[in-house]
Amino acid sequence: MTHAFRSGLTALALAASLGTAQAAGETVTYKATLNGSSEVPATTTKGFGEVTATFDAASKKLTWKGSYSGLTGPVTAAHFHGPAKAGENAGVLIPVTVTESPFSGSATLDDAKAADLTAGKLYFNVHTSENPKGEIRGQVEKAP
Repeated sequence: MTHAFRSGLTALALAASLGTAQAAGETVTYKATLNGSSEVPATTTKGFGEVTATFDAASKKLTWKGSYSGLTGPVTAAHFHGPAKAGENAGVLIPVTVTESPFSGSATLDDAKAADLTAGKLYFNVHTSENPKGEIRGQVEKAP
């Protein structure tokens, strides 16, 4: 092999490894639009909201901000649930403290929860006394 050819291969290998490292440390944004028609079963409510979350693949930290309005009463609970596709119900994966709107928080995900997030298998919902199983809900999807 010539020196120039080996140098070129070394440069390509270095560029490829840097690209991989950058992808592994990538931060991805997710969004959920919350409404009663997304609950399973659907609820009749004037409530609505949204959650925007960022996920850092290197640290596995999920950070979120959200807001809601028009609920039938005070929030009694809020959670990220999964794994579930839209139209399916699942257990609580990440409890969220919500005392008022807007709200925010963060959690470090294990490998299984991170995989469910990236596969689009998490949803977020907000519970009230009138709707103890959830008043508004939205599937957590990668933002465009």
